[in-house]
Amino acid sequence: MTSPSPHLRPRDGGEHPTTAVELFFDLIYVFAVTQLSHLVINGGLSLASIGRAGFLLLVVWWAWIYTTWMVNWFDPRSDAVRLVLVGASLASLLMSVAIPHAFNDQALLFAGAYVAMQVGRNCAAALLLSRDHALRRTFERIVVWSSLSAVLWLAGALVASSLRLALWGPALAIDLVAPLLGYWTPRLGRSLTSDWQVEGGHFAERFQSFIIIALGESIVVTGATASARALSGEIVLALTVAFLGTGALWWLYFGETAEHSRRQLAQSDDPGRLARDAYTYLHLPIVAGIIMVAIADDLLIAHPADALSAAGVAMTVGGPVLYLIGHTLFRLRMIGSVSPKRIAAIVALGLLAALGNGLSAVALSGAVASLLTALGLWEHEPLRARLRPKPAPSSVT
Repeated sequence: MTSPSPHLRPRDGGEHPTTAVELFFDLIYVFAVTQLSHLVINGGLSLASIGRAGFLLLVVWWAWIYTTWMVNWFDPRSDAVRLVLVGASLASLLMSVAIPHAFNDQALLFAGAYVAMQVGRNCAAALLLSRDHALRRTFERIVVWSSLSAVLWLAGALVASSLRLALWGPALAIDLVAPLLGYWTPRLGRSLTSDWQVEGGHFAERFQSFIIIALGESIVVTGATASARALSGEIVLALTVAFLGTGALWWLYFGETAEHSRRQLAQSDDPGRLARDAYTYLHLPIVAGIIMVAIADDLLIAHPADALSAAGVAMTVGGPVLYLIGHTLFRLRMIGSVSPKRIAAIVALGLLAALGNGLSAVALSGAVASLLTALGLWEHEPLRARLRPKPAPSSVT
C-alpha cells in the first residue's frame, strides 16, 4: 500500500487554484520569452538568429513544463516544495540571462542552470516521496533520463562553439522524446500515462497562465518600443493595431475550447496522456506563434510606414498561422473536432502573405489584426445568435 506524503496535493476532488509561489516562478518566464524575441530582433531576423531562438524556446518550454508537472502533484504549501520552486526560479533566471549568448561565451551558464534545474528538481521530487509511493519510481526514471541528457548539455557547453549544436541537439532530443517513451529505464521499466494522474483543472489553468505570459511579453515589447520613440499619430496607430492583434489572439484562446478542454482533462480516464499530448507538446506552436507576433509588433512600431522584408512578413503572417495551427491541433486532440472557420482563416492569412511584400508594416499588420478579430467575432456564439434571422411568426388561420 502506498504511504501518504505530506508534500503531495490532496486528491479529494476539490479545486486547486494556482498559488502565489507558482506565479512567482512564472514571472521569470516573462523575462525568458522577452529574451527570445530580442534574440531574433537583435539578430536582424536572420535565419541563424531565428533558428537559435527556436532551439532555445524548446529548452525554455521544457524547463517550465517539467516544473508545472511536478507542482501539479506536489503541494506548494509544503515548505520543502516551496524551496524547490524558489531554487527552480533562480536557475530559470540564470538560464534566461544567458539566452542572448547561450551559443557563445555564456554557454556554460545557460546549460549549467538548465541542468541544475532539471536534475535538481527531479531528484528533489523523488526524495520527497517514500520508497513505496507510486510516483517515486516515475521520478527515478525521469532522473535517469535527465542525467543522461545533462552529460551532453554540459559537454556541449565546454567544447568549441562550432561543435556545440552537435552535442546540444541530441541532448534536447533526449529530453523531448523521453515522455513519449515513458522514460523507459533498465530494471525500472516504463511509466504508463495512466500513472500520471494530473489534476485537470489546475493543469489547464497553469498553461493558460503561460499563454498570458507570452501575450503579456508582446505588450511589453510593443510598449517599450513605442515609449522609446516620439508618440506621433503614426506610432499611436501602429500601437493600436498591435494591441488589437494581441487582443484577438487572447480572445481566440480563451473561448469555449479552453473551458471545454479543461473539463475534458478533468473527466478523462487517462488524463496523463491528454496532458502530455495536448498541453506539453501541442501548446508549443501556440507559444511560438505568439512570440513571432511579438517580433512582428516590434517591427511595426519601429517602422510602421516601411515595407517589411520577407522575414518581417513571415513573422507578421506566419505567427498567427502557426498559432492557429497549434490551436487547431490542440482542439483536435482534446475534443476531436476541427473548426472550419479557423481553417478558412489560415488559408486567408496564407493569401495575405503572398501580398505582404507590397504593403507597409501598418497595412499588413492591420489586415492581419482585422482578420483575427473577424474570426473571433465569427466564432462568438452570442453574437452569432443575435445575427441569425428570426423565424417569421406562424400565421393562424
